[in-house]
Amino acid sequence: MNTISINKKSNLLEQDPYKYSLQDVDHPNLLREIYPYDEIPIIPFNHRKVPMSMPENIWITDTTFRDGQQSRAPYTCQQIVDIFDMLHRLSGEKGIIRQSEFFVYSEKDKAALYKCLERGYKFPEVTTWIRATKNDFQLVKDIGIKETGILVSCSDYHIFNKLGMTRSQAMYHYLSVVSDAIEAGLRPRCHFEDITRADFYGFVVPFVNELMDIANDSGVPVKIRACDTMGYGTPYPGVALPRSVPGIIYGLQHYSEVPSEMLEWHGHNDFYLGVANAASAWMYGASAVNCSLFGIGERTGNVPLEGMIMQYAALRGTTDGMDTRVITELADYFTNEIGYDIPPMTPFVGENFNVTRAGIHADGLMKDEEIYNIFDTDKILGRPASVSVSSTSGLAGIAFWINDKYRLKGESRLDKRSEVVVKIKEWADGEYAGGRQTLISDEELHKLVKKYAPELYAKRKKREAEDDE
Repeated sequence: MNTISINKKSNLLEQDPYKYSLQDVDHPNLLREIYPYDEIPIIPFNHRKVPMSMPENIWITDTTFRDGQQSRAPYTCQQIVDIFDMLHRLSGEKGIIRQSEFFVYSEKDKAALYKCLERGYKFPEVTTWIRATKNDFQLVKDIGIKETGILVSCSDYHIFNKLGMTRSQAMYHYLSVVSDAIEAGLRPRCHFEDITRADFYGFVVPFVNELMDIANDSGVPVKIRACDTMGYGTPYPGVALPRSVPGIIYGLQHYSEVPSEMLEWHGHNDFYLGVANAASAWMYGASAVNCSLFGIGERTGNVPLEGMIMQYAALRGTTDGMDTRVITELADYFTNEIGYDIPPMTPFVGENFNVTRAGIHADGLMKDEEIYNIFDTDKILGRPASVSVSSTSGLAGIAFWINDKYRLKGESRLDKRSEVVVKIKEWADGEYAGGRQTLISDEELHKLVKKYAPELYAKRKKREAEDDE
């Protein structure tokens, strides 16, 4: 018999939800009506909308050194430590970047992990991702790690076609592994791989119910990481499970009573919805979203950490002490020290993210930077708005470039009709009339300023010499 009681979260009288039981099946349910494979997956709606329920506290967890490292050449030990230091500075005193997860299998991985632990930072906390074996549990416990990730693949694609198990066999295997982790003195973080192709009520909810029972009986919190492994999740209201991000987060809370602080979203960007899905997970009740720097990760990548920092500030109305200028430092480090090519159009960190080449846009920037710049990128990211000079830049683009590079302010700023600007424009027109297809480099433009405005060029060189001293 159902009982009616006050829900402490909504403060409304609610009927006890139905207790879902494991639905064992003889054959895998591959949801072919949604995922036909030989066609683009469809997004079915059932118009069941769930309430938004943003937790009091939300945060970011980092997987740059785990999932992010699986898709690229391994970082060196020093690179890991340097990046970890910058993540700590970026996180701020409140630790908005709460955790960072590491591999522990190679000697290099362990050396980097030890060096990061030696930093003694409260945030990000060092966590691991391991195979579900007693030897691995003992390994991370001996290192001094408190929390570790454990893979618990949850779709029939994985249970039947990869593991060769039935649902009940998989569930009881996973439960025994989680119990072993707790017995070893670790906090388990269960990675529900492929949750957006799983039978939500037939496997996911009954399994999570069992995990919550283990957590309650042992007194050890069990974290649930909902993994949108293939990027199938969608943030739209009224989408049917298992593709609904709001539905997954609400269902885990409502039917399995997972506390927000134990609920984490891990997404991929296969359908360009990585950031939107992660923000949706926050809005519907998950405290944590798992990210990697610049979205580096499997296939199309993970949710970009810098993107979720911007979402955090937009949703909260504050950066809560995060030093967002470190994002630019990290981008410079990846480019110059690691040799990673960040795509130039990448938001916040790409070479062209706040650069314009169109003359009409440059003209707008000269009159009021806010017209064509998303926010004060100099203050927030340490990257002022700029222009690249090409065949479409016009007089305004050249004037903006000179004013920017030569730090000309107020009355000293060059107008687009100034003599030096006009002469450079005439030179550029001649280049493109002769068949040039490439941008005009900064080096070429500096030489032209030296030729047509030698006093201005000399002042810049003098200032650079003084800065070096």
